[in-house]
Amino acid sequence: MNNVEAERSGRQSLWRDLSPPQLFVGSFLLLILLGTVGLKTLPGLYTGDELRWLDALFTATSAVCVTGLIVVDTATYFTPAGQAFVLLLIQLGGLGMLTLSTLIILALGRRLSLRQEAATTSSFDVIRNLDREALTRNIVLYTLLIEAVGAILLYALWIPRLGWTGALWPAVFHSISAFCNAGFSTFSDSLMSFQTAPFSLFVIMSLIILGGIGFITLEEIYLRRRARRGDYAFRISIHSRIVLATTGLLVFGGSILFTLFEWTVTLAELPIWAKLLNGLFMSVTARTAGFNAIDYSQAADSSNFLTILLMSVGGSPGSTAGGLKTTTVAIICLLAWSRFRGVETTSIWGRTIPEETIQRAIGLFVMVFGLVTLAIFIFTSTEIGRVPHLQAGGSFLRYMFEAASAFNTVGLSMGVTADLSTPGRWLTILLMYVGRVGPLTFAAAIALRRNPIGGKFRFGYEDVVVG
Repeated sequence: MNNVEAERSGRQSLWRDLSPPQLFVGSFLLLILLGTVGLKTLPGLYTGDELRWLDALFTATSAVCVTGLIVVDTATYFTPAGQAFVLLLIQLGGLGMLTLSTLIILALGRRLSLRQEAATTSSFDVIRNLDREALTRNIVLYTLLIEAVGAILLYALWIPRLGWTGALWPAVFHSISAFCNAGFSTFSDSLMSFQTAPFSLFVIMSLIILGGIGFITLEEIYLRRRARRGDYAFRISIHSRIVLATTGLLVFGGSILFTLFEWTVTLAELPIWAKLLNGLFMSVTARTAGFNAIDYSQAADSSNFLTILLMSVGGSPGSTAGGLKTTTVAIICLLAWSRFRGVETTSIWGRTIPEETIQRAIGLFVMVFGLVTLAIFIFTSTEIGRVPHLQAGGSFLRYMFEAASAFNTVGLSMGVTADLSTPGRWLTILLMYVGRVGPLTFAAAIALRRNPIGGKFRFGYEDVVVG
């Protein structure tokens, strides 16, 4: 074996040794690095001075992780070519690099290996009645179709405001950004100038919700409709039913609270119908979308804290959204309700949720709570410093908001992103990345390999008093 063959064999061995979590985490890291180099080196992307390396990394991470936090104004700092490059990163990050690579393999007629299937469809394991390869193909079909319809509708709505040619690029950009739950905008004020444009806000909200409920649920809704037309049975899974029920509860419950909290604050000058509409928009966009129709630095503290709670929930598994996910929060609430009633098992709609799934949900909640709490603590040290509370001027809430927005890949801000220190920017980059790939996946990717012998043994039991 010559040196070239030995090197090739070594690379193939390294590739085979990577676990599915390492492949997933590595794909996003590679895309972020490529995006950073592209933003830094490609000509014609800026209207002004070139980005610093740290700012290029921040922007690439925010785009790939579909977050929307920005250190430069996307509308004025980037040329159309620069905006197109950012949009490409958003699209690739929203779909997921492994999903795209899977589609390429399937298009070439090659069968997925077990390892590739585990890497690309691990979140679909709970769904037994779906064709995984068909679902993987449909991910791109759903994405392109929904984004195309959204772009056409926005273009038609924005022609009177921006003109025949001026409305085209913003319509395409916002359709993709909304469906990917990215929150990037070609308008400097995001969507604040559309507070009284009901149809525009409705289209954006629809794109956000469709992108946030997950491809599994979209596929099951489609199959259910097809089954009704074909007069045969198709049962929507408990997963999708929980997703739809939790999404509806959060959207409409949040809408009522936001409208009440902001009625005489940021929505005070709007007519009643616009207050109701913007309250609904605030509820939808808070769960990882990142577009804002109000200035959150001027909103009531109750609204901002409610936004933090909704950001923490996020979207649904298998979607472009971040956060704990609707199913995780729903399972924890169901567990609490079962314990309150003295029932040992956790069930809903005639089905019992496996104990392993419950433990995974609890573990994810504890891990996310710990990471975000640690991030808030670091922010208070690096950004606020040793300043008396009365002199801080509400800074704690602003950085708590920023940490939750970054980790849950939302992109909303109370106006502190561009002023973050270098340590603050590095922390935000890490939060966006870990939040996008998922803390459990990230932990599995960097964890040491299990000892096959030691894994067969356990220590003796001894109980501990809790509560």
